[in-house]
Amino acid sequence: MWIQAWTWLRDTLPLLQWLPDYTTEALRGDATAGLTVGVMLIPQGMAYAVIAGVPPIYGLYAGLVPLLVYPLIGSSRHLALGPVSIDMLIIAAGVGAIAQAGTERYVALAILLTAMVGLLQMSMGAMKLGFVANLLSRPVIAGLTTAASFIIAFSQIGNLLGVELGRSQYIHVLLGEAAQHAGETHLLTLGIGAASIVLLTVLPRWLPTVPEALVVVTAGTLAGWGFGLREDGVSVVGSIPEGLPAPELWALSFSDLNTLLPAAITLALVQFMKDISLDRIFAARHGYTIDANRELIGVGAGNFFGSLFQSIPASGSFSRSAVNEQSGAQTALANVFAAGVIALTLLFLTPLFYHLPTPVLAAIIIVSGFGLFDLRELRSLFKARRRDGYIALFTAGCTLFIGIQEGILLGIGTSVVVMLYRISRPNVAELGHVPGTRLFRDLDRFEQAARLRDIMVLRVDAAFSFANAEYFKDFILEKSEREGRPVKVVIVDGSSINGLDTTAIDALFSVTESLEEEGIELHLTGLIGPVREVVRRSGLHALLGENKFHLDPHEAVVSVLERWDAGEETDRVSHYFNMAESEETEATPAAS
Repeated sequence: MWIQAWTWLRDTLPLLQWLPDYTTEALRGDATAGLTVGVMLIPQGMAYAVIAGVPPIYGLYAGLVPLLVYPLIGSSRHLALGPVSIDMLIIAAGVGAIAQAGTERYVALAILLTAMVGLLQMSMGAMKLGFVANLLSRPVIAGLTTAASFIIAFSQIGNLLGVELGRSQYIHVLLGEAAQHAGETHLLTLGIGAASIVLLTVLPRWLPTVPEALVVVTAGTLAGWGFGLREDGVSVVGSIPEGLPAPELWALSFSDLNTLLPAAITLALVQFMKDISLDRIFAARHGYTIDANRELIGVGAGNFFGSLFQSIPASGSFSRSAVNEQSGAQTALANVFAAGVIALTLLFLTPLFYHLPTPVLAAIIIVSGFGLFDLRELRSLFKARRRDGYIALFTAGCTLFIGIQEGILLGIGTSVVVMLYRISRPNVAELGHVPGTRLFRDLDRFEQAARLRDIMVLRVDAAFSFANAEYFKDFILEKSEREGRPVKVVIVDGSSINGLDTTAIDALFSVTESLEEEGIELHLTGLIGPVREVVRRSGLHALLGENKFHLDPHEAVVSVLERWDAGEETDRVSHYFNMAESEETEATPAAS
């Protein structure tokens, strides 16, 4: 009983799998990585909170409890949690539709959204729904990231120019308002923002080991305090609450839950897809395994319990996770050290950020936003499969001009439609005999392959289901009618068919009957066990007869030729075998 309890606990908490072998060296690596990531998280967390429409302090809250909870449950050893720019954009779109940014109600709804995201993710993990990440295909993620990079960057135009602009997720609206208020630009604010952008861009090249965001925040804060920038009209962060966040229950309302549900589902999926992609990269590099469902529960628990301590949504960060790995992180415990840095900041350092100029945070957001844009990813999509590249551009366009959630849903819908179209029109290849062998290959790809007279050999390169049953049926019938040669037998190589449903079975019955009316026999070869069982139970096996089922096309051809030889007193079989064993490339027996 105790062994069973320990096994269950060990499977439930991955922490117990590596903790017994934890070494001093691993502790040193985790501490170094955690401190480094924690220092990065201070300015990024405050800046990203601004994207979400909440005060900067909530970005620090998101770097506390979620980072303490995840190491207990999560299976990745290198994922660095915290607020992420794309997540903040979805929060702004979802919560901004029902409340004014920066208000108490807005903050309360953002925290409620965090709890909903966490609960959804934990439920999905408990129900083993990790596979739903496949709904967000690579082109959809690429399109979302491309659009988000511009939306995030342009959302800070007002803070960069020092003018009051309305909040919007539409770039054309932001640019239009900025153009109208261009004459009100505060030049000192613009200069501080521009200088910060230059530093954030140049420092990584000059001093790659120095956290550029922290340098810019420190310099900006000192300048704001030393030169009294607030008195000169530069907006500053102002008072930030001191101390750790107090536990607080959410203000629940059914109408709010219903309104926030689409944003919660979208954010839960986007977070998981992004996190599992990162997890797999690090797991492959360092030779450990990732449990997708365990990741859902780990990140979800971090969000859920974090929301009880006023946290906004947290998930894996691309940049901080990369730094976490490069700094020597060995386990997820590095997140705990990063949370320690945030805790010390909340306890002792928040008064120092009073004079931090707002354009400095805007600069961090702008550089971070444009940093998401990955032209190489778009090029690779077009190079690998042009269709995927167009899906990415379509998703990006919808996200930019219709809305973030709508863009994601339309991107998913387009991917599904394209997939169904591809399934509904599978590749059906006509095979020819390769002289000198007993093999049959695609006539369009192998020049040496030759058609057999009176026999058509086909191969279906897909599962045979309701989605493509009619297409397959029409293909066989049209192909047999179009051929400028008599076709007495159609042989279907079913080795690529890994499943049949009832619609596909009906289509095969219909094909069989239609071919029989034309005096054409249907033979099936290479069916795997489960497919043969479905064929047998459906009655199709009895209709066709045992002699219409074969191991491979070669056996089917031999069976047909033997029967023809017996009825016509010919010797096609011997000629066929001579050609199959010959190295010559002359035509196959009776080849057209």
